[in-house]
Amino acid sequence: MPREISLIEIQNLVGTEVGISEWISVDQPMIDLFADATHDHQFIHVDPERAKAESPFGGTIAHGFLTLSLLSAMNFDCVPKIREQTMGINYGFDRVRFMSPVKSGTRVRGHFKLVEARFRGAGMLMTTYEVSVEIENEQKPALTANWITIIQFDPKDRPEGV
Repeated sequence: MPREISLIEIQNLVGTEVGISEWISVDQPMIDLFADATHDHQFIHVDPERAKAESPFGGTIAHGFLTLSLLSAMNFDCVPKIREQTMGINYGFDRVRFMSPVKSGTRVRGHFKLVEARFRGAGMLMTTYEVSVEIENEQKPALTANWITIIQFDPKDRPEGV
């Protein structure tokens, strides 16, 4: 997949997997920092001894929202950039499902399939990706979702006829 595409090329990618990110390690320091940032210090995330003894996971697990938030880095890593883009905006998610826990010390990577790309207004392109986060050596993904983003560009760069 090319690292950069033009607005005119985006329609050709609808229905295809446009990127698989590099692996990201999810370790205890990352989980602890996320717990501090979100004030979510539930023991299954931050207390390895207690999580090993009392949870069904055998140790600590990442917050689901931590895994979800890693999609930004994964997207930046592997989804082709649009040459005319001036800014990207996170519009939201549909059907987010946390399918399997991400255990501390494991690696995850994102899979991105472009399912829709439509122009909205003079200088906006709305894109929808089916995303999943794979856990290394696991059958089930950590999460699945439809991620909606808005690509802003100068209206003079909009392709004719769209």
